[in-house]
Amino acid sequence: MIVGIDLGTTHSLVGTYGENGPVLFPNALGEYLTPSVVSVDEQGHVIVGQAARDRMVSHPGASVATFKRWMGTPRETVLGSHRFRPEELSALILRSLIADAEAATGETVTEAVISVPAYFSDAQRKATRAAGELAGIRVERLINEPTAAALAYGMQEKQDGARFLVFDLGGGTFDVSVLELFEGVVEVHASAGDNFLGGEDFLDVLETAFCADQKLSLEALTPQEHGQLRRRLEQAKCELGANSTASVEWRQGEHIHGWQIDEERFARLSETLVQRMRTPLERAMRDARLQPTQLDEIVLVGGASRMPLVARLVSRMFGRLPLRHVNPDQAIALGACVAAGLKARDQRLDEVILTDVCPYTLGTKVSRRDEKGNEQTGFFAPIIHRNSTVPVSREEVFQPMRDHQTKLTLEVYQGENPMVERNIKLGQLEIPLPPKRSMAENAVRLRFTYDINGVLQVEAELMATGQRYELVLEQNPGLLDSAEIRERLAALQDIKVHPRDKQENIAILARAERLYEEYVAARSQLQQWIAYFRSILDSQDDHLIREHRRQFGEALDTLEASA
Repeated sequence: MIVGIDLGTTHSLVGTYGENGPVLFPNALGEYLTPSVVSVDEQGHVIVGQAARDRMVSHPGASVATFKRWMGTPRETVLGSHRFRPEELSALILRSLIADAEAATGETVTEAVISVPAYFSDAQRKATRAAGELAGIRVERLINEPTAAALAYGMQEKQDGARFLVFDLGGGTFDVSVLELFEGVVEVHASAGDNFLGGEDFLDVLETAFCADQKLSLEALTPQEHGQLRRRLEQAKCELGANSTASVEWRQGEHIHGWQIDEERFARLSETLVQRMRTPLERAMRDARLQPTQLDEIVLVGGASRMPLVARLVSRMFGRLPLRHVNPDQAIALGACVAAGLKARDQRLDEVILTDVCPYTLGTKVSRRDEKGNEQTGFFAPIIHRNSTVPVSREEVFQPMRDHQTKLTLEVYQGENPMVERNIKLGQLEIPLPPKRSMAENAVRLRFTYDINGVLQVEAELMATGQRYELVLEQNPGLLDSAEIRERLAALQDIKVHPRDKQENIAILARAERLYEEYVAARSQLQQWIAYFRSILDSQDDHLIREHRRQFGEALDTLEASA
């Protein structure tokens, strides 16, 4: 079975393309959204999802979130006795999602289409594929998140000839794509984005304001206090999406901090972040060669797009209100499911064609001579420009800077800056040159080919001899190679993960421990409830455990609602 996965910064979802179209699968707690959080308990067992999210408050040193932002880097996180790279943490989320899909269908998952931010770099995309391999599945196809959302929207609305903009503000990344729908073709005209702009940054704004008003130093807070505060502020951020004001009550030791913020002040404090959103929007529209009046709809997706300041920005820039009937949490996952159906060649999708673009410019490093004939180096020469429809192949002719040069080093970069030092180096190709030849005689034809799966192939032909040299950029500095993936896959398989059928019990205990951390007045009662439920678990009577878990959950609901 091929599944579609939205591997998000804050939450992840899984589904497939079924008889009645895209369908999402619930996790062991009956929820479609699985928090993208990993934790390790005292026995060294891995916990994923809601229970891990609750442990961010009660056990912050053994839990980690927002690691999607670290994809493509060698950064390691220590949880208990384990060290995890971002690919491995993502693989643990993927394994949990795959278990949910297999539990829902009774089939084995062998392959997945995973959504990624449109502006994910080459390294980040390859790290995402590596995460799939570490999770035990093939990931041949990645789909850009706004493209996935547009695919879901297009299949739902079926408005032929419509041009629309997808505004995707998730927990950690911001993407925008301009698309057109005609005769079953979903064509992406342009994509832009910011890999370090999302709901977490708006939460940081609230945190800074709270600490300033309360005269607190973030550095002085314990990890538990910081986790509790972030949770309270996250609730306030969500509350501001529905109300004009939000209140925060947070206990630090014996002192209770009360705080209130209104939507107007939040928007004012967030103005720098809002201005950062304007740049990708303007770039995508400029690259698509469209005016705001030429758009039929603006579609908001991503949980953070619920903030009123997002709708105001869109309304000011485009002169209309954005669509609100698309579920912002599920749209990308549903589109990934449609892409999975396309990958499986589902006959019901025979008339659907999806085209996408290369989201960044690819080129090489060159030197130039100034007016005095002096050599100036470090310039970026674009070969494939951003937002070229993929698959795409382009070539340029280059020649060495000097006669009788014996070697030509071709360095490959991605980015939008005229100087390579501010772009990302992807690799290099060494070309030996025949000696005693002029610059023109040693000219090289350089061809870049970028396919729909995000793999860049670089070919260089020495024009005088026809000799060819090739570089397939399947690896980047800082990423795992094939041998390391095999080694880490074996290590991950040895790590004990709590069985799926135990997740409800783990989750409710983690929730109770979080509430114990947060509500000092209720600690004695919570401790009794925890001890009693643990004794019920020891009975191994499934019927008894289910009944007491239900009662335990209702008691926690009442406590949290009244606190």
